[in-house]
Amino acid sequence: MLEAVIFDVDGTLADTERDGHRVAFNTAFREFGLGWNWDEALYGELLRIGGGKERIRGYVERNHPELLSRKDFDAWIARLHAAKTRHFTALLQQPGIPLRPGVARLLRELRQGGVRLAIATTSAPQAVTALLETGLGAESVGWFEVIGAGDVVSAKKPAPDIYRWVLERLALPPASCLAVEDSANGLKAAIGASLCTLITINGYTAHEDFTGAVAVLSDLGEPEQPAAVVLKGSLHGRRYVDPALLATWLHPRHN
Repeated sequence: MLEAVIFDVDGTLADTERDGHRVAFNTAFREFGLGWNWDEALYGELLRIGGGKERIRGYVERNHPELLSRKDFDAWIARLHAAKTRHFTALLQQPGIPLRPGVARLLRELRQGGVRLAIATTSAPQAVTALLETGLGAESVGWFEVIGAGDVVSAKKPAPDIYRWVLERLALPPASCLAVEDSANGLKAAIGASLCTLITINGYTAHEDFTGAVAVLSDLGEPEQPAAVVLKGSLHGRRYVDPALLATWLHPRHN
C-alpha cells in the first residue's frame, strides 16, 4: 500500500535552478562585491554538489582558494547563502517560475486519497516555504506532514540522510513510500534509503545516469499534456502520473 510520497523540490516541483537559484546566486555575488558569474554551463557542473553552501565552498576551493584562509570563512559562506536565499524568495514573487506540469494536480489527488506528503530537499526552509506559497497558496505548507530541508542533516544528497530523516519522522518503512526526484544525486539519496524512486528530468539533468529508478519521465503530465517515458519505465496505459500509477510502480506484483 502506498502510504506516503516524498518530493524533492528544486527541479522536481518547479524548474527553479536556471532562472531561479542561479540568478539569485549571481545577485548575491554582486551584493557582496564579488566578480563571480555562474553561467548556465558552470551552474550545471556545480549542481553535482548537493547544497547551496556546499556549492559555494566547492567553487571557492576550485577557483578562489585564497579565500579559504579567511578566519570567518564558514560564517561568510552562511551570510552569502542567506543573501542568495533572500534574492531567490524575491524572484518567486515574480511570474516565470511556475510549478512543473502535473505537480499541483498530483498533490491534490494524493491528498484526496489520504496519501501522506513529505519533502526531502537540500534547499533552505525559507526557499521551500516561498515556493510552496507562491505556487500552491499559503495553506499548502501544511499539506506536507514532514519537511526535511536545509541543514537538518549534515550530509547532503547524494547521501541518503535526508530521506532517512524524513522516513523516521513519518514513522513509515521505505517499502510503503515513493520518492519523486529529478537528478542522479537525488536518486542516489533516495535509493540509499531503500525508496522506490520516480524521476522527472529537466534541462540540467536529462543526460544523467538514472540506473535504479522505477521510471524516468519528461514530467508528471496532465490530461491535456501527456507525460512521456524518456529512458525507462511504463505509464501502464495512462497519459499522466496519478496515485494509482504510483502504487503500481511501488508494488507491481499486487496491481
